[in-house]
Amino acid sequence: MTVRNIDELIDTDDPAWPELAGKISDSAIPVEVLPATPARARDALYRLQVTARSVLGGLVLNTGGLVVDHGWLRILGGGHGDLPDVATMNRMADPEPGRESPGALVVAVDVLGGMFAINGGALPGNPGGICYFGPDTLAWQPLGGGHSSFVDWVLRGGLEDFYADLRWDGWAAETENLPPDQGLAIYPPLWSAEGRGDIAATSRRGCPLPELTAQHLDTAGQMAEPPR
Repeated sequence: MTVRNIDELIDTDDPAWPELAGKISDSAIPVEVLPATPARARDALYRLQVTARSVLGGLVLNTGGLVVDHGWLRILGGGHGDLPDVATMNRMADPEPGRESPGALVVAVDVLGGMFAINGGALPGNPGGICYFGPDTLAWQPLGGGHSSFVDWVLRGGLEDFYADLRWDGWAAETENLPPDQGLAIYPPLWSAEGRGDIAATSRRGCPLPELTAQHLDTAGQMAEPPR
């Protein structure tokens, strides 16, 4: 890859943010735009090496992230407090010539620790498409469409049907009070029969999102290991 400086990434005649901001204002569901810290956002954009013309670049440069649907989903942007920016979430250092694109780029995390990622070749489905890692399945599944289509789908209310089997009565009151960087650790876990059987009866506590996602990935890795 050719490394572009931050001015090259920002300066564009067709930035994505104005149109995206309009879609956020007209969203079918509640959306909180977390404020961006300019220096932090610019650093994240530089490490990602995407331009402000893309929806991903627009989110990183202009927001600290989006808290969507009563706190159920965090669409990552330029970082806010302990909520990581996209580059930090994916452990991306400063770019170097020849650096390969990541095999998966996590761009959103739900309150259960599920993740949405752009497929860079390491996940099922077509490269460039969005995949979802579910806390109930502990597996990645392709959803179709790229990042901009994913954001449009979320803002149009697509989460309601998608999460119909993973929500409980009163979920909104529970999730909207969580800090942006926290999700819910659930016991029994959702991948177990006990957890899926009655989510309302599970024990739920606040947990930092990076810790929660790491737990799910670690469990998935352990369950995939062949018996000895």
